[in-house]
Amino acid sequence: MKNMVVEINSKYVGNLRVVSTHIPSSSEIETDAPADNMGKGEKFSPTDLLVTSLANCIMTTMAIVAERDGVKLDGLSCRAEKHMSTGKPRMIAKIVLEFTMPEHLDPEMKAKLEKFATNCPVHHSLSADIERVISFK
Repeated sequence: MKNMVVEINSKYVGNLRVVSTHIPSSSEIETDAPADNMGKGEKFSPTDLLVTSLANCIMTTMAIVAERDGVKLDGLSCRAEKHMSTGKPRMIAKIVLEFTMPEHLDPEMKAKLEKFATNCPVHHSLSADIERVISFK
């Protein structure tokens, strides 16, 4: 199996801010250090993006499964919480994801999507040391 390579270029622009450019699309993301770690907290922090990446990857994986079955997932949403450790090293200790499923889904499709939810690449890439609480309603 061949590895997929995507180039992303990042540049520190001062004041604890980094701008990253996704080379294939030219889209940009800016990050700030969080307010509780010397930053302004005006943008997503890198750890915020990690939690967001997990939520978005799970939703994308569920959408792929749904589209294969001819089901629309419009209205799928997620509320996420990032819990940082209080000790050293500073790291994400816990991620809570609460997905709200579209009301039109039948119980069989909901169960299928929940089964595939944690089969996304980000979920597989995270350290087992990070507690993950994932729920669906």
